[in-house]
Amino acid sequence: MIQGMEPLSQSIYTAAQVKELDRYAMEAFHISGNVLIERAGEAAFQFILAKWPDCKRLLVLCGTGNNAGDGFVVARLAHEQEFAVRVVQVGDENKLQGDALAAQQRLLGSGITPETFTEALGDEDYDLVIDAMLGTGVRGNIEGNYAIAIKALNAQTKPVFSIDIPSGLNADTGVAQGVAVKATKTLTYIGLKQGLITGDGPEYSGEVLFSDLKLPKALYDMCSPAGYRLDYTNLSQLLPKRLRNAHKGDFGHVVLIGGAPGMPGAIRLAAEAAARVGAGRITIVTHPEHAMSLNVTRPELLCYGVSHAEEIQPLLSLASVVGIGPGLGQSKWAQDLLVIAMESGLPMVVDADALNLLAESNQQYDNWILTPHPGEAGRLLGLSTAEIQRDRFKSVDEISKQFGGIAVLKGLGSLIKSQQGLPRVCPYGNPGMASGGMGDVLTGIISGLIAQGLSNQQATELGVVIHSKAGDEAAKVVGERGMLASDLMSWIRRLVNPKL
Repeated sequence: MIQGMEPLSQSIYTAAQVKELDRYAMEAFHISGNVLIERAGEAAFQFILAKWPDCKRLLVLCGTGNNAGDGFVVARLAHEQEFAVRVVQVGDENKLQGDALAAQQRLLGSGITPETFTEALGDEDYDLVIDAMLGTGVRGNIEGNYAIAIKALNAQTKPVFSIDIPSGLNADTGVAQGVAVKATKTLTYIGLKQGLITGDGPEYSGEVLFSDLKLPKALYDMCSPAGYRLDYTNLSQLLPKRLRNAHKGDFGHVVLIGGAPGMPGAIRLAAEAAARVGAGRITIVTHPEHAMSLNVTRPELLCYGVSHAEEIQPLLSLASVVGIGPGLGQSKWAQDLLVIAMESGLPMVVDADALNLLAESNQQYDNWILTPHPGEAGRLLGLSTAEIQRDRFKSVDEISKQFGGIAVLKGLGSLIKSQQGLPRVCPYGNPGMASGGMGDVLTGIISGLIAQGLSNQQATELGVVIHSKAGDEAAKVVGERGMLASDLMSWIRRLVNPKL
C-alpha cells in the first residue's frame, strides 16, 4: 500500500458532501485547513514516488483555490527532494487566499517562484505534469486561461497526474465542462466523488486512487454518502453453495419474450445468458417463424411460438420471472405480449423494444427492472440522449420515480436506482461492450438470478456487475474491438462460480 493511500471506498459522495466532511474535520475534530492541505500534498507526493519512480522533473499547474494549495505543497516537497520543479500559475494569483495562500507562501520560502501562465506550457523538459488548477467546485463551461491551459496540457505527451479531480470535470455529474484535463491517474481525497466513476469521468480521470488524509473513521458517520460503488467480491457472496440433491426446479423458470419476425438473435442471447448464470429452466416465447430453429445451436433452451398473446398464460403460471424486450418489435403482437406479462404480477426485466412501448404508455409497475441505454432512457423521459447524459444520476432517479421499480441506466459507470435506496454505480465495463446484443445478455443475466431466489435489487446489482466484469475478462482475451455479446458467455459462467 502506498503511504497515505487507502483502497477505493464503496461509498460515493457529491462535492457538497465532501465539503461538509472537510468542514466537520475542522470543526468537530479540530484539524486545520493547513494541516489538510499539507496531508493532501504529502499523499500526492508519495503517490508520485511510488507510481513514477523515475520521475525527477515536475511541471505543476496551479489555480487559485485550495486545489492549488495541494499543488504548491507537492512542488515544495519535490523541490526539497531535489526534483527539478517548475510551477505555473494559471489564473490571477491575487485571488489566492486562506490556506492556499499560506501554501504558496511556504513554496516561495523554499526558493520557488511560480511563473505566470501565458498561452503555452513551453518545452517538454519535464517527466510529469501535475494538474492542480481547478477543484470540485467547477460550474459552467471552462473559459479563458484555464481552457487554454487545459487544451495545452491535453496536447502534450507526458503523463498527467490530477489532484482530487481532473480540472474541468464536474464532480457530481461526471460531465466535462466544455473542456477537461485527461489525466493518466487521479488521486482523490476524503470522499470518492461520484463524477469520477460515471459519464465522462472514467475517460478523464484515468486510474483513480484515494486518500482519506488520515481523517478519523468517526467523521464518516457524520455525513451519509450519496450512493455506493458496486463490488464483485462482495456481491458474489449472494450466490449460495448448491445442495448436492438439488434439481432444476430449485433454480427457477425464466420466461423470455421477444423475437419478432427477422429478429431472433437478441432473445436467443438473453436465454443463453439466463442459463449461464444458473437458472433451472428457460423458455423462449417468440414468433412462430423462429420457434423451430431458434434453439438449434443450444438445445437446452425451450422455444414456444405464439401467434396470440393469450397463448402464453399457461407458461406464465409456471414462471418465476419474465424478461421481455429483446427483438420484440413494436407491433400489436408485441404490445399484447407486454400487457399480458404485466398482468401476470411476476417480476419483470424490461429492455429494448419493450422500453420503447413503455415510453408510449407511461405505465407504472413496482415489480420490474427497467434497463435502458441512454437513448432508450431519453425516450422514456422525453429527453435527448445528451440531456440524459448531462446528469446520469438525475436521469436514473427520474426513470424510477416515473415508472416504478428499479431503473438501470446502462453505459460507462452503469447506474442502478430504486426509490427505496441510494444509487449504485458499477465500476466495471469497457468500450468493447458497445456492440449489438450486450443489453440482451444483461436481460438474461438479471432474469436468471431472480429465478434462483435473489431479490430484484440483489439480482440487478449482481447482474450488472457480472455482465460488466465478464466484458472486462473477455476483453483481456479477445480485445475490445470486435468483441461480441456471445464472447461473454464463458466468463459469465466463471463469474457465477467464484471459488473455481
